[in-house]
Amino acid sequence: MSHHLLPEVDRTWLRAVTNCFLIRDPQDVLASYTRKNHEPAAEDLGFIQQADIFDAVHSITGTIPPVIDAADVLRDARRTLHLLCKAVGVEFTDAMLSWPPGRRSTDGVWAKHWYAEVERSTGFRPFQQRNRQVPAKLRDVYDCCQSIYERLRAKRLQ
Repeated sequence: MSHHLLPEVDRTWLRAVTNCFLIRDPQDVLASYTRKNHEPAAEDLGFIQQADIFDAVHSITGTIPPVIDAADVLRDARRTLHLLCKAVGVEFTDAMLSWPPGRRSTDGVWAKHWYAEVERSTGFRPFQQRNRQVPAKLRDVYDCCQSIYERLRAKRLQ
């Protein structure tokens, strides 16, 4: 959750950890977020912060950190997770493709607000292409987030 890493926090510690980035189409993010907050600012959605953190990691480490797109995970979870595991030096296992339903203690305080669908699931749902309309009042927010999404998407593992 990119917006939790505040700009004033020193980021040199990012060199000591393995960083990877999950991105999601801003239309899907807006559709989800506006169910709880009807008029979000671009900063509320985390794209700006995610790009800043991505750039910081790239600058600090000298390498492009792995990026995966949520749509790629839904289209082919096995392949996408294999690519991610290889990139971060973790062995892929089939256990990554399914899980028991219910809340987990590691979900954090926001789980009850955002994770109802995940808690009901036992695996990745199939990808569904959605052609969502962005309300006019959110067009500037969407445009800002979309340009960042496209920039990071160009770096995604394929």
